[in-house]
Amino acid sequence: MKAQREANVVDWIDKIRTDIGVTQRRFLHFRDLSPTRKMAASNAIAGLPLRAFAICSNKKNMRGYENRKAAKIPSQQWFYNWCIRLLLERVTAFCESRTMKDYGEHKLVKIEFSRRGGHHYSQTRAYQYYLGFQQEGDKIYLQKRQPVTKMLHTDLMEDHPHYSRAGLQLADAVASAFYQASDFLGPGTWDAAPSKALQPIMAKENGSARDFGVALFPTPAWKAELLAEQKDVFLHYGYDFSRW
Repeated sequence: MKAQREANVVDWIDKIRTDIGVTQRRFLHFRDLSPTRKMAASNAIAGLPLRAFAICSNKKNMRGYENRKAAKIPSQQWFYNWCIRLLLERVTAFCESRTMKDYGEHKLVKIEFSRRGGHHYSQTRAYQYYLGFQQEGDKIYLQKRQPVTKMLHTDLMEDHPHYSRAGLQLADAVASAFYQASDFLGPGTWDAAPSKALQPIMAKENGSARDFGVALFPTPAWKAELLAEQKDVFLHYGYDFSRW
């Protein structure tokens, strides 16, 4: 979202909580909501002036995948960092285009991570620096997309507990909605409707959210061998599971 809207995010969350009847606490935790409230929250978020991205991967469809160059990076969390890289490829491409359209120049992107136990965000910041170094030497491993590193600066990468930042609660809602849509065999309740309701804000490239605002890995999509229920949300966002 645009920087000038950052001051409005707390009010957005407060209104969503009030409208869906969650007033006992000051933060929104999507996973804990009832199905009806999840749908109402998704519809409300879909009307906000922002764009969302979802990188979708799980243990089943990434089994056997290996990125040797990423794994060589001195980090205990190379797979997490690699997923962040996939996200930033898309976020920075969108922001590069949008800032040039709106301001006629590139403007830096502020990144806030939701703090999780076991993750070292200094390593994540170092990984982004490493990618910039690779780009300068034209040695980056994945060539289809690359992060627009001139849009990033490690001083604008922060991590916070999700309950302390309203923007992270919005991101949590988007991530949880897509997790709920794809985790058919998990302990939670499968429901693709909230993730579909988010369609108005999922970022698009050439008119489609497929492989941009909504990205499934690995590719091609048929290699994931998803169940029909798991495919539902990805079909909705333009994916084709035909073998070729």
